[in-house]
Amino acid sequence: MKQQKPALVIMAAGMGSRYGGLKQIDPVDAQGNKIIDFSIYDAWKSGFGKVIFVIKEENLKDFQEAVGDRVAEHIPVEYAFQKLDAIPEGFSVPEGRVKPWGTAQAVLSASELLNEPFAVINADDFYGREAFSKMYDFLVNAKDDEKYRYAMVGFVLKNTLTENGYVSRGICSLTEDGFLDTVTERTHIEKDGDAAKFTEDDGETWVSLTGNEPVSMNFWGFGTSVLPELKKAFSEFLSELPNNANPLKAECYLPGVIDSLIREGKATAEVLRSSDRWFGVTYKEDKPVVTASIQKLKDAGVYPEKLW
Repeated sequence: MKQQKPALVIMAAGMGSRYGGLKQIDPVDAQGNKIIDFSIYDAWKSGFGKVIFVIKEENLKDFQEAVGDRVAEHIPVEYAFQKLDAIPEGFSVPEGRVKPWGTAQAVLSASELLNEPFAVINADDFYGREAFSKMYDFLVNAKDDEKYRYAMVGFVLKNTLTENGYVSRGICSLTEDGFLDTVTERTHIEKDGDAAKFTEDDGETWVSLTGNEPVSMNFWGFGTSVLPELKKAFSEFLSELPNNANPLKAECYLPGVIDSLIREGKATAEVLRSSDRWFGVTYKEDKPVVTASIQKLKDAGVYPEKLW
């Protein structure tokens, strides 16, 4: 039986609220390429078989014109829509809610298009070729057995921070043999000199971090076995929503679902270490740094001047 090529699911339905615009389609080089183009290029070069964009339905035309139509000449492209009202029967959207439901629902939005192992990434993060190459190798060889066998690319926290504000990261602890032990989503992390710190109460109190912690940048590798688990977790999240401190903004995070599966003994997640430096455009002020970093990689021959 012919080995199925893994798919790449790109989560691009976020509102870009901190950035102030649709940052996923903002060019980062003189050729008009976006960060997303470099991720797709790396995935294509690493052997991935198709790309699924998870977007808001109203952004489809903009997305096709800015990204999808160009890359579709090189790798098959499909679209999935993350919708606020795409929730299981028996639940309703809280009045005043406008945000989608987070990264777990984003992946669920693509479930009908997935029949093969797949990786998941954010649209606005640059991960580097090594990450895609390692993930491809994992996905073509991984097989569920008595547990689900998943993977995550791990980055060093201090290599993933911005000078221009705060970021959200999944802080990880690992087992001795390099598997994910726990992942805890911290939604407000800032640089603190050469180290870092996070707050969970809007800055009233801070917890120090060394900056050397391994973090999840939402680059995951799964078999399709994760999809029913995400569906179950999303329903559980919605049933708890009335008790949540902020039902208008609470999200069902992918790392949290995987963390639960690991703690229940149902899954493992191998941590694939990448030595590439992450960069991304969380804020408009980050863009010049990204543009300069991309040019350095082109100068070094990692990317051609013209990608597509």
